[in-house]
Amino acid sequence: MKTSVRRVLVTAVALVAGLTPGVVAVQQAAAVTKLTHSQATSRFSAAGVTWSSSGGCSSRTNPTCTSFDQINLATVQGTITLKQASGCAVRVTGGTEVGHAGGTYSHYNGYKVDVAVSGCVDGYVKGTFTRIANRGDGAPQWQSGAGNVYANEGNHWDITYHNCGGC
Repeated sequence: MKTSVRRVLVTAVALVAGLTPGVVAVQQAAAVTKLTHSQATSRFSAAGVTWSSSGGCSSRTNPTCTSFDQINLATVQGTITLKQASGCAVRVTGGTEVGHAGGTYSHYNGYKVDVAVSGCVDGYVKGTFTRIANRGDGAPQWQSGAGNVYANEGNHWDITYHNCGGC
């Protein structure tokens, strides 16, 4: 839709709703770019990010696999940003495979990865990001300035990437 037509429609909707036209804010959702498993692993490899699978597989339909099929490009870029900014070794242990909690910003929908805990990653997250309220299941959380959320689940970090974190 052209910008001028959009402005007219927003103004008309605002007037019908009884609002001053300038008060209405419209934000278009950004298109999410999805990657195949191969595309994601290629990007991870090039950046030195490693991954592992408890089942030694990459099928999205098997919960013991680590799959990146249908992962968001921003999630891959965010994981790479974590490695570059922290200087830590980053090993992904969970991707878009079934078996994780559901929801809009879920693993399956491409917004999350699990990253192995390490002294380096732990120190970087806790020393760089802002501590926020524990998640509903009690997992302690930190939030980056970009809005990405790092939840410590004990044996891994459950990371939700809303964007690439400054890539």
